[in-house]
Amino acid sequence: MLDKKLLDKSENYYNRELSWLKFNYRILNEAKDKSIPLFERIKFLSITASNLDEFFMIRVASLFDLVDADIKKKDIAGLTPKEQLALIIPETKEMMNSQYTTLNRSLLPAMESNGLRLVKSYEDLTEKQAKFVDKLFEKDVYPVLTPMAVDSSRPFPLISNKTLNIGALVRDKKKDVVDIATVQVPSVLPRVIELPSESDVREIILLEEIIEKNLGKLFLNYEIVCAHPYRIMRNADLTIDEDDAADLLKEIEKQIKQRAWGEVIKLEVESDMDKRLLKELRKQLQVSAEAVYHINGPLDLTFLMKVNGLDGFEHLKNKKYTPQPVKALNNEESIFDQIKRKDILLHHPYDEFTPVVDFIRQASVDPNVLAIKQTLYRVSGNSPIVAALAKAAENGKQVTVLVELKARFDEENNIIWAKKLEKAGCHVIYGLVGLKTHSKIALVVRREEEGIKRYVHLGTGNYNDITAKLYTDMGMLTASDAIGEDATAVFNMLSGYSEPPTWNKLIVAPIWMKNKFVSLIARETEHAKQGKEARIVAKMNSLCDPVIIKALYEASHAGVKIELIIRGICCLKTGIKDLSENITVRSIVGNFLEHSRIFYFYNDGFEEVYMGSADWMPRNLDKRVEITFPVEDEDLKRKVMDILDIQLADTLKAHIMQPDGSYEKQNLRGRDKLEAQQYFCKQAIDSSKKEEKQVVSRVFIPRTKSE
Repeated sequence: MLDKKLLDKSENYYNRELSWLKFNYRILNEAKDKSIPLFERIKFLSITASNLDEFFMIRVASLFDLVDADIKKKDIAGLTPKEQLALIIPETKEMMNSQYTTLNRSLLPAMESNGLRLVKSYEDLTEKQAKFVDKLFEKDVYPVLTPMAVDSSRPFPLISNKTLNIGALVRDKKKDVVDIATVQVPSVLPRVIELPSESDVREIILLEEIIEKNLGKLFLNYEIVCAHPYRIMRNADLTIDEDDAADLLKEIEKQIKQRAWGEVIKLEVESDMDKRLLKELRKQLQVSAEAVYHINGPLDLTFLMKVNGLDGFEHLKNKKYTPQPVKALNNEESIFDQIKRKDILLHHPYDEFTPVVDFIRQASVDPNVLAIKQTLYRVSGNSPIVAALAKAAENGKQVTVLVELKARFDEENNIIWAKKLEKAGCHVIYGLVGLKTHSKIALVVRREEEGIKRYVHLGTGNYNDITAKLYTDMGMLTASDAIGEDATAVFNMLSGYSEPPTWNKLIVAPIWMKNKFVSLIARETEHAKQGKEARIVAKMNSLCDPVIIKALYEASHAGVKIELIIRGICCLKTGIKDLSENITVRSIVGNFLEHSRIFYFYNDGFEEVYMGSADWMPRNLDKRVEITFPVEDEDLKRKVMDILDIQLADTLKAHIMQPDGSYEKQNLRGRDKLEAQQYFCKQAIDSSKKEEKQVVSRVFIPRTKSE
């Protein structure tokens, strides 16, 4: 019998934020892994920096807000916001030290030995390079710069979030007075500049080094006492009072502007910054000593993504993968006829995203299509999906699009798309009050000979043709009548006030989904108690919902074999006696970002597979409109189960959670080497080649009159 008290003990759970930091360490470990091509390691280091920026702007910022509001509510691991910050801040500083140790001791020397050198100082330039840089500054950089002196008549300017700046102490030659000045390093110019090289080693320099050296040309009547780069992070967590907002679009536009004025929660400076300048910056930015991060190297390591993109180093990168045509589809007949014949499974980025675009594109021009309804959370900058929806409206179709304006850091982009769609004649919904619409669903209503037919696309990822080449996601195209009815109900719920009492197939959050997952887990628990085989495999981005975790603990105690594939946050602990001894957790960090959500339940041999847009997090299950859908076609179900099996067999990119909360890669002794993402790439290419061969080898023999 399970001691229920174990379920409520805080020591049986991990803190969400510390778990996320462990995830970023797993990415950092990829940057340290010398078995990985050098430029891929550079990319991974850049990703850790980008991730850490967002972590500070949202998660750390929200904790500071809670502390300021004197909120002392404890999290699932028993920590107050103040206690969480006390653990997080030292950990992030340690992580940044590790980032720069990796850069300085490993990546930069490896880059140089492979023919690429980062020139760290203007003084290290050759005479030829110095002339090149001086000319570049005069022609391209100087006209863009805006020097900002600070004195009694000129206040310290607003420093934008995440921008790179150069702070300086300048002495007025006439008055012999020292003032502070600042110059923003313009983001409109390339930060990584390649220099003319006189050897086999290519050389690059960062834009801030050039500006810093030429600062005297911006302050002609001043002596430059010292100059150093600095960078700030502001609280970027939007607070939107949706109940009082008469116009949500205008309210979000206003809040985006307010983001620029968010409280400074982090100041990054060079480790050797002049103490007088640092003191002045802290005073002007109102930053405490604890919020200062001293950095041994270039600020903002996201510039390394530009280094990764340099031409001529292809041998130091992974071979670029091209998504393959979907075997189940052909270009010879209507996509609707093909979907009506059989459900179609999509596995991105191994399969092309083209069928999803074609689904909307063909619907936009098909005279038999009456209506298109779709949710958009994040789309690309030049989205073919949006273009097709606009064209459909112009062609007289009934087009309804829910554009989620609250998609973090995509608010401005989504406002632009929403206005464009409205202008084209689409009916645009700006999300729901108090909820984010995170579901990925598109519905096409078509008039056919037998009557009205509904076609639906459901997915685990966004309708973004760019990230579809970088993220692993699943999708399904179906003409199921039951799912079509549910899809109509979803959009009626989103556009009106109707709330269906029951659903045919879809599982929808925030009202129904958590209870459904708990019941599915409880069913496996009951089977285990009866001595039957019981198994759960769940793949997602994050797991931190207390109700779900407790249900998993109870299932594990009953004997259910639970295998979790969780890329990022996991608040569940493994290896706890009488609680989680039957649970394993693995995190796959590979060339593509693992993003799909897949859920498998053995169900006494009547296996069930679901896919969807929701992680097992309170925000997904309680505060968002999410959709999980069943995969019922036996062939497709087997394919999804095979995908899970391959990921569970990954021995190269899988990090296994240990009982102490650390993650370790598996010991390869006695094990076959398997990298799941590489396996899926090869599988898709081989399948495509096989299909091509069959087409090429086809022989058409004309019929004779005698036949």
